[in-house]
Amino acid sequence: MAEAANSIDPGEVAKFEAMAAEWWDPNGKFKPLHMLNPCRLDYITTQIATQFGRDLTSPEPFKGLSLLDIGCGGGLLSEPMARLGATVVGADAAGGNIPVAKLHAQQSGLEIDYRHCAAEDLAKDGMQFDAVLAMEIIEHVADPQGFVNTIESLLKPGGLMICSTLNRNPKSYMMAIFGAERVMRWLPVGTHEWSKFVTPDELYDLASKAGLEPVDRRGMVFNPISWRWSLSDRDLSVNYAIAAVKR
Repeated sequence: MAEAANSIDPGEVAKFEAMAAEWWDPNGKFKPLHMLNPCRLDYITTQIATQFGRDLTSPEPFKGLSLLDIGCGGGLLSEPMARLGATVVGADAAGGNIPVAKLHAQQSGLEIDYRHCAAEDLAKDGMQFDAVLAMEIIEHVADPQGFVNTIESLLKPGGLMICSTLNRNPKSYMMAIFGAERVMRWLPVGTHEWSKFVTPDELYDLASKAGLEPVDRRGMVFNPISWRWSLSDRDLSVNYAIAAVKR
């Protein structure tokens, strides 16, 4: 696919730049991601293991695989991927996130290549990966189709994109905007813009137009009784993820 113009939205970057120091505080501004992380990792690891025929019970099941974590933040996904043996590049347009991520990786004894850059910068350098993660980021970019086009160019043939986001419907507004930001105060007001949320069908269409073949989609559902997230085959009404392959 042709390279897209830079998809970064400066206003969205500034929001996360302001919260950078709190990435590894499980009770701070990123508490929702800490809560969601086990569910995200369950989906990510299962999809990668399925695509590349890896045994998740082995010590380093992703050894030999290269992985890009776009919008890596403080490294909440990059670090577990590195522990599983993948060679990880973490990229973030918010420069304040990178020193936080580097310091935490160093303290954890992990080698991760963190970079303050856009995905488009890596594509211009001709970099390609076995897997690209774009988790909770597409709803913050200026040009969703251009962003997915860039991901396609960053994948090796047979490579896997895993993308998660928020569905756009009245329920997602109540849960993610009104509930998470205004009632629970899990996130600063204004973190999300409901109009930028992407439906599963729209995300499938973006992937297909970029030359990727969607192979799976799954909802991530919060249970207020158990206070835990879990994957769902049917409920994609709020949070969900898709996997798509570059043939």
